[in-house]
Amino acid sequence: MVLILSRQDVESILDMKASMQAVEEAFRQYALGTLEMPLRTTIRPKDFGGTFLVMPAFIGGMKALGLKVVTVYPKNPEKFGLPTILATIMLNDPETGGPLAVMDGAYVTAMRTGAVSGVATKYLARRDANVAGIFGAGVQARTQLWAIAEARQLTKAKVFDVDLNRANQFCKEMGEKLGIEVVRSNSAEDTVKGSHIIATATTSKTPIFEGRWLEPGMHVNGIGSHSPDARELDTETIRRCKIVVDQREAASKEAGDLMMPVAEGVLTWESIHAELGEIITGRKLARTSESEITLFKSVGLALQDISTATMVYQLAKERQVGKSIDI
Repeated sequence: MVLILSRQDVESILDMKASMQAVEEAFRQYALGTLEMPLRTTIRPKDFGGTFLVMPAFIGGMKALGLKVVTVYPKNPEKFGLPTILATIMLNDPETGGPLAVMDGAYVTAMRTGAVSGVATKYLARRDANVAGIFGAGVQARTQLWAIAEARQLTKAKVFDVDLNRANQFCKEMGEKLGIEVVRSNSAEDTVKGSHIIATATTSKTPIFEGRWLEPGMHVNGIGSHSPDARELDTETIRRCKIVVDQREAASKEAGDLMMPVAEGVLTWESIHAELGEIITGRKLARTSESEITLFKSVGLALQDISTATMVYQLAKERQVGKSIDI
């Protein structure tokens, strides 16, 4: 029997705390060498203007095996009334290879992306950090702030988005959800200055703030860009930060935020401090002073999807959520 889980099913059982637990353990297992995860395969169907990505992973220490298929079709909302991003995750039994579950992957994607920033914040941000600056006011910005609030006791968050109505709605929803003050920033500079933790969750292909605005002791989560031709962070930001990545190999092929400074001769791949899993396992030190500016750069890995989906599957079985079918 295969368990089918809709988006509503997934939303009903998955919270940020559980997502962060799953993602942290997955990165731990990656550092311990129990994981098999090829780089994602990308297909761009000719004439349709979309992207089709396949992301498989096996996490031995979690007995998790599966893949995510995610599509990005920018014309969907206007032409078909569909979301730009659609995703489906399939889990298999690693012992038999048989299918265990098929679930909506869009909510899992949003949660696991927020969760990895939450885990990075847990290890890299100053302990007394309590003000967050968020760039973007979409779905991903929401899970970024949610995860940061899980990792640190925030008292205030500032959000900056070019769409003022969307920013105002974000402030209302997230302020009520988290029970903290969430305000709209009037500028990118205002968002950075006075914040202790920054999260970038935009679709911009060019830098969204100036690195000279960063203050000692800040932590930055760079999340929105994940292709060689896109960057949210300028070269000065990269130059000033101690850099931690989700995976060196993926970053070297997909993280324009880092690839461009490398091409400029400002950064070398060898100078990147660590992968997140090395920080979690204690193989590399995290923050070593209160004045360091730290950066976590993520391009998104299948291990995040499969670990989170496995958590969803386990919770669904416990709570008898979803529908089982014989295929």
